[in-house]
Amino acid sequence: MSDSETASAELLELIYAYRVSQAIHVAVVLELADHLADGPRAVGDLASVTATHAPTLHRLLRALAAVEVLHEEPDGTFGLTALGEALRGPVGPMAAFIGRPNHWAAWGQLLHSVRTGENAFGAVHGVDVWEYRAQHPEEGAIFDAAMTGLSRRVNAAVAAAHDFGRYGVIVDVGGGHGALLAGIRARHPGVRGVLFDQPAVVAGAEADGLEVVGGSFFETVPAGGDAYLLKSVLHDWEDEPAIEILRTCRRAARAGTALLLIERQFDLPATKFSDLNMLVGPGGRERTIEEYATLLAAAGYELVGETPTPVGVSVFDARAI
Repeated sequence: MSDSETASAELLELIYAYRVSQAIHVAVVLELADHLADGPRAVGDLASVTATHAPTLHRLLRALAAVEVLHEEPDGTFGLTALGEALRGPVGPMAAFIGRPNHWAAWGQLLHSVRTGENAFGAVHGVDVWEYRAQHPEEGAIFDAAMTGLSRRVNAAVAAAHDFGRYGVIVDVGGGHGALLAGIRARHPGVRGVLFDQPAVVAGAEADGLEVVGGSFFETVPAGGDAYLLKSVLHDWEDEPAIEILRTCRRAARAGTALLLIERQFDLPATKFSDLNMLVGPGGRERTIEEYATLLAAAGYELVGETPTPVGVSVFDARAI
């Protein structure tokens, strides 16, 4: 095969990648990995438990086997591979989320965003992602499950990468259901954790041992922290609102108080595509360390260090000045 033919074949794999995403999405919605957890099963059996059309399900199963998510046994049954087994772990909920029509439609307007600089989700749906999920709580629940799943991968690495035990009080701003604080306190029981997020979010928090406070990080955050955490918050926002969030934290902090940003490492290919996801979805952006330093300086902080983790995120360490 010539170099040009090889390049064309490789490019076609990238072009057709959306087909794989949707097939995996359907597999998760049908809970195929759970149904196959105890071993291979016949197509008819799987069709019965998933309420699907057996001949068409067979076509899906064959396609998933072709990309090694499933394995087709000699007797025609299908079982899980290592990739398929991973669908039962923390990344499975993300597959359920990315195939949702509202998310898919926003990505379909990437060209609009590139031409105009506008957020694709708002252009398609007439509201931003936060308002849309408030109006459609079932979609909000799917998104929250996806984020919780990803957090399970990240939180342990973050808790191990930074010495959180040096702080008496940690305020997790935009901390969701409290999984990161719970992981930190499992390592450092003496740390007092304060979980802060929107009231509807913290209502479902893992609140054991935590102080839970509801509110908006554009208005006020709890005072008295020795460290403030912002995990995967700033990348949801363009520069001006991101600076406003940082300024809210600065008003609550004393000089010298730590601010810890947990965000993606920009030099990874996955981060470049996450940046496009921020463009079409919430309307934010991924940033370089220099860009984070600029935001922090505008809000009264100095960036003093970065600690990478093995899962593609870093802890950016800043101090209030």
